[in-house]
Amino acid sequence: MIELEGVSKSFVQDRNRVPALRGVSLSIGKGEFYVLLGASGCGKTTTLRIVAGLERPDTGTVSIDGRQVFDHTAGTWVGPEERPQAMVFQSYALWPHMTIRQNIAFPLRRGVRRAAKDEVAARVDEALELFRLTEQADRRVTQLSGGQQQRVALARALALRPKVLLMDEPLSNLDAGLRMDLRLELKELSRRTGITCLLVTHDQEEAMMLADRVGIMQGGGIVQEGAPDELYNAPASEFVATFLDHMNLIRSASVTAGDTDGAEITASGQRLRLGPGDHRVGTTLTVGIRPDDVVIVVDPLSGSAPATNLVTGRPIDHHYLGGHFLHRVETPFGLLNVRSPIGPDRFASGTVCLQLPAERLITMASARPAPESAEHGEDEPDRAVPPAGSARQ
Repeated sequence: MIELEGVSKSFVQDRNRVPALRGVSLSIGKGEFYVLLGASGCGKTTTLRIVAGLERPDTGTVSIDGRQVFDHTAGTWVGPEERPQAMVFQSYALWPHMTIRQNIAFPLRRGVRRAAKDEVAARVDEALELFRLTEQADRRVTQLSGGQQQRVALARALALRPKVLLMDEPLSNLDAGLRMDLRLELKELSRRTGITCLLVTHDQEEAMMLADRVGIMQGGGIVQEGAPDELYNAPASEFVATFLDHMNLIRSASVTAGDTDGAEITASGQRLRLGPGDHRVGTTLTVGIRPDDVVIVVDPLSGSAPATNLVTGRPIDHHYLGGHFLHRVETPFGLLNVRSPIGPDRFASGTVCLQLPAERLITMASARPAPESAEHGEDEPDRAVPPAGSARQ
């Protein structure tokens, strides 16, 4: 439904051209909910605006529903009003002097996608029912809560019956409870309508909850994409691993032995066992483990205690997260974060024994300095940067 091939874009800053996108290619299938995830300035909003036709790329091609809407070489350009899409912004962009019904109807009565009077009424009623706004239809939008106003913006977009719904951080202005409610509604809306959704966010939880596939952006390129559980359990780089959940990293781990069942590594004078994988003796790895996967061994001297991958550390501090604690423990590998239901009262001795299960250790590529990127509407860098890669389905 959406295809980008080799799309680049730069903006002028202090008389210099500063890259925002660097050869981005991606493919989004019909009915798929795709999320672009990244920090401010990574290029995600610029990518969305290029799909929408609000920015013209410097290079590459863009297609929507099999129709080429931009081709740098051929000079093809289709304006945003002629693309089969609707867009929902971070700000609700509603007319304050109009009612809910009038706001939803407005784009159906103006522009290239205007409809007949009877059809406008039918579509507005359908959108009102879809978002449970029928009873408030004749209220002015200034009388609504933030969550209701965002529902009106979504209803207005869906009333156009687009093939593609584009969303630029639409939930970021809402409080935590409303965000969760609208995430559930968006997921259900996508499932029921079968519409193709492209959403931009910096919120990892939101991306993981909503997406069929996530594309993680850094420095103007997509550095990894895949299903949420795939990215979480098999990050391809230190950046992806730490961006998603502040993974504990053990760097400069040397592979000292290996067999069909796994490998043995040495880091900071400690030996650890890895699960099966392609680990060649003599190579150096970065090894990661999620805070949830670190096991607190309550009684290391008991007969039932694990025998491998044990490390002793000194608790630094503890933070209550509601049902779980986040413990920070100083170990020979450095500071490790541990999420566990076990409270700090079990650490009265001043030391704690941790296990790093072999099957939960993840090996990955070492980090390299992240290139900066100027994203339209986000923080821009002071200088140009070396190229970053992109990803395809």
